[in-house]
Amino acid sequence: MLRKIIHIDREKCNGCGACAEACHEGAIGMVEGKAMLLRDDYCDGFGDCLPACPTGAITFEEREAAAYDEAAVAAHKAAQGHGCPGSAPRAVAKKAEAAPAVTGAEPVSRLGQWPCQIKLVPVNAPWFAGAKLLVAADCTAYAYAAIHEKFMKGKVTLIGCPKLDGVDYSEKLTEILRQNDIASVTVLRMEVPCCGGLERAVKTALQESGKLIPWRVVTVTIEGELEED
Repeated sequence: MLRKIIHIDREKCNGCGACAEACHEGAIGMVEGKAMLLRDDYCDGFGDCLPACPTGAITFEEREAAAYDEAAVAAHKAAQGHGCPGSAPRAVAKKAEAAPAVTGAEPVSRLGQWPCQIKLVPVNAPWFAGAKLLVAADCTAYAYAAIHEKFMKGKVTLIGCPKLDGVDYSEKLTEILRQNDIASVTVLRMEVPCCGGLERAVKTALQESGKLIPWRVVTVTIEGELEED
């Protein structure tokens, strides 16, 4: 398939190994003192390695390459003893998914999958099929107490903070929308300006995906009130 993937200029590489350390998928290794892309299907194309390179030896190129294989990456990392076991994707069983909230009862978590961080979630997770997607700023869970019942129930929840993560989520969200049958998207953001990055990332992803997917934006104020666009 034709896709975006990293290219390493071995002439520019100084052999520091920073890119190999920054690559969470294990796609980059050191060969004869220089960085090398070991397998195309280990590279997710998001470029976490680019900022780590002090010589500018890593760039993006678009070429025929094997599709990113998350299962192969997971198996490779497990074999190498790398990676965080807690980030392994899985559905979360719900004992009372359809049960209504009961006044005075212990609140029920409505998180239906793990992981939920945008940076960690797999692009092709099975629970994306036909999903209603909630893309929420992580602060909304603290500002709005009823987030589980009001917004998370029945949805796949992705959370993040573009300011703290220092990334543009649009590319990954584009691939999630493009490669899966997403039924709708709800953006839940705070009223603060930096949350605009999350809304813009979703809007860009919707445009780049080439799909007509219903979406809405709901803003949570600092006081915990809701404002729907």
